[in-house]
Formats: sequence, structure tokens, C-alpha cells
Amino acid sequence: MNFERIKEKLNILADAAKYDVSCASSGSNRTNTTKGLGNSTGMGICHSYTEDGRCVSLLKILLTNHCIYDCAYCVSRRSNDIKRAGFKIQEVVDLTINFYRRNYIEGLFLSSGIFKSPDHTMERLVRVAKKLREEENFNGYIHLKSIPGCSDELMYEAGLYADRLSVNIEIPTVSGLKLLAPEKEHKDFTKPMLKVKNEIVRYKNEKRLIKNTPKYAPAGQSTQMIVGATGETDKDIMYSATYYYKTYSMKRVYYSGYVPVLEDSRLPSLTAKVPMLRENRLYQTDWLLRFYGFAVNELLNDDHPNLDVDVDPKLSWALRNLHHFPVDVNKADKHVLARIPGLGMRSVHKIINARRFRKLNWDHLKKIGVALNRAKYFMICDSRNWERRDLDADRIKGLILQNSTGKFRNQYSQQLSLFN
Repeated sequence: MNFERIKEKLNILADAAKYDVSCASSGSNRTNTTKGLGNSTGMGICHSYTEDGRCVSLLKILLTNHCIYDCAYCVSRRSNDIKRAGFKIQEVVDLTINFYRRNYIEGLFLSSGIFKSPDHTMERLVRVAKKLREEENFNGYIHLKSIPGCSDELMYEAGLYADRLSVNIEIPTVSGLKLLAPEKEHKDFTKPMLKVKNEIVRYKNEKRLIKNTPKYAPAGQSTQMIVGATGETDKDIMYSATYYYKTYSMKRVYYSGYVPVLEDSRLPSLTAKVPMLRENRLYQTDWLLRFYGFAVNELLNDDHPNLDVDVDPKLSWALRNLHHFPVDVNKADKHVLARIPGLGMRSVHKIINARRFRKLNWDHLKKIGVALNRAKYFMICDSRNWERRDLDADRIKGLILQNSTGKFRNQYSQQLSLFN
């Protein structure tokens, strides 16, 4: 093996893979029962940080950065003058096993440029996963990036060996895709998504009848949207995300701020990098829609098409809807409590459990972990004091920002500087 050449390929193809953010916590429960390599159960696998702050690593590479398409937003586009490389199937297998044995990684995220055809590319990705599972007895986490336009048969086979599959929709709207990737069609992305969804449903149904039914994509599927490459508003992006969650049973939708890599009249200028704060606000909104009972039109609408820069989406909604407040924390149900700024779902459940035994006051709420610097303006408890004191939205917003900790204020200043 030519180690220098392998190292060169690794540098090129790992760098090209950094633009894909659609790999994170696996949610898989593939167990090691055959004295093989790896195990994706227990602590879970992700490419960055878990909730407890633990960093977990995946080998994240492209099979190749050669591509037959010329998508305007992609660094690997056909017309871009970059150094090209491609791994052989066995090289990816060997890298994964050797890195795992050295405790560098706990799994593999494998994507690819599209060379020759979607089916030819997807077939090679599947062969990598199949070799790892069947020849190397590897039971760690595998995430395969599915190739738009590939056949249903290959998508089915991919799900037998991978823990998670992803088909990145890339551009949130059909019109945006047509502008920046005219060689691709929207159905090329949605067809594999539908196949994965249907196979997961079939696996679950068959599992009830036959216990040893082969697993199919146990960690589900995800997708990614590029934010800021076209003129979509935050409202457009979140309506698209909601559609993919509901229609294709997505586990996650990822939002990737556009990174200027090429000069193109269809794209923003090379200096117009999307602030990380916009990504953060979209993820916060995604969380509110999935776990807090909000609808898109409550947070984003024609009058408010983009998310606020200076406050989080829940606080922004509350300030625009002060007629819903104050909320009595000793009487309100779970769904109403979840809408109070400063209350996460853990705090909501703690409040519901604690108030069974006594009425709660400000001291109790503070011990529970409620962020009173925000919440106190939107709720009442077993106390005569109510902090809002009929203040208007602008005054409440100013007080919250003013009374925040120094760390928060520094963070806020840094975030605003991204827009300058």
C-alpha cells in the first residue's frame, strides 16, 4: 500500500466532506454479539458532542470528489478547478478498521461525489458498508450518504448495512434547486427518501411477527438544507423542514449555513458568509416545532418571515403575544408551561411533579432550575410579586438583555458582530 498516496487522498477527501453536517447522534442500537469489532450501543455515536459533553468521533470522508454534476453551491462541482481524488473500496475499509483499532474513531460517515452515474456511485458506497459488516465483522456506527437518483434496490441494500441513511435536499425550495442545480430534479431526492421510509415501516411490521428480521436503517434517515445560498426566508426553510419531517419521517433536518467557495452570479458574494447565529436560531425553531408543540405559523409568518437576531424564537413569540401571559405555574397544563420563555421541558416536568405536593413560589422555581431572568416576566406563582408590572414588549426585552449575565452579554455581542 502506498501510504503517502493514501494520506494525500485522506487530506483531500476529508476536507471535502466538511461541508456536510448531516451526521450526528446515531440513535442506533446495533449490538456486538459475535466478538467482532465495535458496538454502537450504550453511549451512542456522533461526530461532535453528546449531551453530557463527551466528544465522539466518526471517520468522515468522501469516497471521491469527482462529480458529473455542476451544482453552483458545491465545492466538488464539475467545473471547479480543484485537486481530485478517489478511494478504492478496500482502502476505505482498511482506514476504518485501522482507525478504529487505534481508538481514533467509533464509526464511519461516508459520502461521495457522483461519478459515472448515481447507481454506480451508490453501489460502491454499499459495498464498503457490506465489507465492513460481513468481512470485518464491524458493529460500529455507519452512516451512508445516499445518492439522489439511485435505484430502490440499492437503497434497500444500503439500509441493511448502514445505521442511518441521508439524502441531502441541499436547497430548501424547488425553485432554488432549479436555479443552482439545473441538472438535478427534485424527485431524485424525494424518491430515495420515500423508499427508506417505506422500508423502515415494513421492517417494524415484520419485526412484530418475525424476531430475527434483518434490521433496516435502525437510526432512520436525515437530510440537510443549505441556508443562505438562495433568497429563502426562515419561514420558507422551516415550512420545508416540517414537510420533510411529516412526509418522510425524518429523524433530523440539519441546517448548514452557506459557505462561499466559488464565484458565481447565481450565488451571494464570496464575502457573504451566513452567520452561525442564523443556523442556531433555525435549530432552536426546529426544537420548538418538534418538542414544544409550536406550529410554524406561530413562530414565522408573512408579518414575521425571519427569526429575530437578538432573542431566541420562544422569547420572540412571547413578546409578540403578551396577551397569553402571565401563566399561573401552579395551574397551567404541560403545553402552556412549555411556552413560557426560560422553561425547558425538564423544568416543565419538574414543576408538574412538584406542585402535586405544594404550591410553588419563586424560591421553589429557582431550585428547580427555571431561568427566572426571562421566565419571571411571563408567569405568576405562589407569591404576591409579579415581575412584569404591565411592561410593554420592548421594555421586557430590554430588561432581559440588560439583566443577563456577563457571559451571555459577551456572547450576544459576538453574535451581533457576525452581522457587521
